[in-house]
Amino acid sequence: MNTPSLNGQTHEEIEKIFRTLLPQNGLAVREEQVALCHNMLDALLKNNIALCDAGVGIGKTYAYLTACILLRKNAPHSAVGSLPVVVSTSSIALQDAIIEEYIPFLSRIFLENHIIQKPIRAIVRKGKERFVCDVRLAQRLEAVKDKKKNIEQLEALLSLRTYYDLDAVTGLSGFDRRQVCVPKFCEKNCRQRGLFRYHQYLKEAKSVEISIQICNHNYLLADAARRLQELHPLLNDYQALVIDEAHKLPDAARQMYGQSLSAEDFREICDLLAKEKHILAAQHLNEKFSALMRSMCRDEPLEEDRRTAFILTPDRITALRDCLFLLRQTQKQLAPYLPRWISYRLGAAENILNLFFTMERKYILYIQYDRAGTPSLCAASREIPEQLNQALWLKNIPAILTSGTLMAGGSFDRPQKIMGLSENQRVESFIAASPFNYEENCLLYIPDSPLNVQIGSEKEVKYLAGQISRLVEASRGHTLVLFTSYALMGAVYNQVKDRLPFPLLEVWRHSSDMIHKFKHSNNAVLFAAGSCWEGVDFPGDMVSSLIIVRLPFSVPNPLSEAEREQYPSLQDYIRAVIIPDMQVKLRQGFGRAIRTETDTCVISILDHRAAPGERYHQAVLEALPNLRITRKIKEVEEFIRAKKSSDYFLS
Repeated sequence: MNTPSLNGQTHEEIEKIFRTLLPQNGLAVREEQVALCHNMLDALLKNNIALCDAGVGIGKTYAYLTACILLRKNAPHSAVGSLPVVVSTSSIALQDAIIEEYIPFLSRIFLENHIIQKPIRAIVRKGKERFVCDVRLAQRLEAVKDKKKNIEQLEALLSLRTYYDLDAVTGLSGFDRRQVCVPKFCEKNCRQRGLFRYHQYLKEAKSVEISIQICNHNYLLADAARRLQELHPLLNDYQALVIDEAHKLPDAARQMYGQSLSAEDFREICDLLAKEKHILAAQHLNEKFSALMRSMCRDEPLEEDRRTAFILTPDRITALRDCLFLLRQTQKQLAPYLPRWISYRLGAAENILNLFFTMERKYILYIQYDRAGTPSLCAASREIPEQLNQALWLKNIPAILTSGTLMAGGSFDRPQKIMGLSENQRVESFIAASPFNYEENCLLYIPDSPLNVQIGSEKEVKYLAGQISRLVEASRGHTLVLFTSYALMGAVYNQVKDRLPFPLLEVWRHSSDMIHKFKHSNNAVLFAAGSCWEGVDFPGDMVSSLIIVRLPFSVPNPLSEAEREQYPSLQDYIRAVIIPDMQVKLRQGFGRAIRTETDTCVISILDHRAAPGERYHQAVLEALPNLRITRKIKEVEEFIRAKKSSDYFLS
């Protein structure tokens, strides 16, 4: 697609929108945001692939949506110019905000000022398993009609008569969700198929009136995979692509191009066979599956999720051979009698087990253990950069990849490599720094390295507990403490729980209730790990002290070991992979501190490897904006007293 770069008319439109129209409608606009929209639209018009690191508060969503709308308006009047754009995100929350807030706001302003002639229409695209099948819903409601059922779950189930998007309903049990969702394969002879709300939704999604299709990264990659196989695509053809939260794209690719088989998958296959009255086949498969699981089980429960390289031991060879033989025999004997989706599940299970039996070198084969020690077989592709390149970047479609943490250590080398863009001549990059005054509103506390304290030792736990207690006292609560290990979090929590006069909360996995409780407490302290390093918003005085206990280095695992093999030395690997990945994660954690331009916060890094003169001190400073630095807790106390109002100390 040959299109011109930014011309005078589009330049004037951007200036008018950001300097006049948006401010008149209550949106604060900064110079950095105007420049960002210019750069984004110019990249799209030049048919380039732009990597954009956009800091907190820059307003990148308004910038790329405006760029996409102006692209459609100014593109040539051709089949390409009439195509929609795709916006891919990682989180449902961002999708909801775009569809419910950003687009209605921009559509109204642009219509009122005659920039566009029709309202901007957008739709969220996602997998069929996220929607209600009306026939299956009727069957499920009939099944529970005379049974005692949890009131909240029953109300959620009944609400599906109004809402067909399962994500819009809270309180729905996982079992009910599986029972009522649109199945993987719909029966073609279903008389009501065209009348279902899901099929009406698909009809709307294909309308030429849709300007913006919104999806997640997995759906985007699934659509690309279908196009490569010359199958019917999931998304409408599109003229431009925006990937927001782009740092999450490699994770989505690992899921898309990898394969896994868990104990739960085995149980579901056996249950499906039993429901089809093939009880003996289900029992035999269950016996062989159970033997395979036993060959991989660990005796002790685990503190953390663990991944270990798969080793083909003699007992695993026997168990895999038995499973494969029985799966093939079952498919051969029962093929005429099985529904299509059950045959598909049997075939998929056979394919995955065969990867492990043959030790297929195209994949990194490993066992994933949950906290209870239950194993899952996982196969991760070794060719993700090449697969992303073929799926997305060779299509000659302009793209914007943006995130608040896309860059590492002042370079885009790492994201370009893992996303298959290192050799692409269409790539350009730019940085839109956060407009926040970090030097004025932040203080970075990094204490001197403690003597004779080793990572993982009992001394370290006591040292961390002492530092955290003093910092929490200095900020009078209002503290988020980020850990890289749940085990360390629990150990430190036990040390400080009786020392502090403030509400002390712990977030374990998926504990949204505890985060909600913290947000509604005046001066609480939240111990957190895992997902709380990013995507959680704590504005105002909620977090006046952010404590990063250890630098967020990745735990060695089979995936990192496979990547290590690509580098000539350990030092090369550390410089190219380990440090950049740590810096990205550190920036994500740092982003919890300052969410608005009036927020003030102390950021403390207690890992002695970050201390002045230590190995990673410079890497830490490179990852963060320019900040005032102190080694003294007394200066932390003085900063809090200077920045906070008198009301802050009354809570």
